[in-house]
Amino acid sequence: MPYPKYTKADLERIVYTQLDNLNAIHDLLRIMKLQNELIENANKKLKDEVIDFKKRVNYGTGKLE
Repeated sequence: MPYPKYTKADLERIVYTQLDNLNAIHDLLRIMKLQNELIENANKKLKDEVIDFKKRVNYGTGKLE
């Protein structure tokens, strides 16, 4: 089976398309990293609030201390 013949222009177009795709993936990864950091911060804040709430509530009676 013969290999297709590509011109220099064809190869350049392929390479630039791949570069565009890599840049788009990079942008998405950067966004995902930021989202993960925001989620981690929210989880930490929520965990701290739960711990603080548990300190104020007596679980044996359900009354606030």
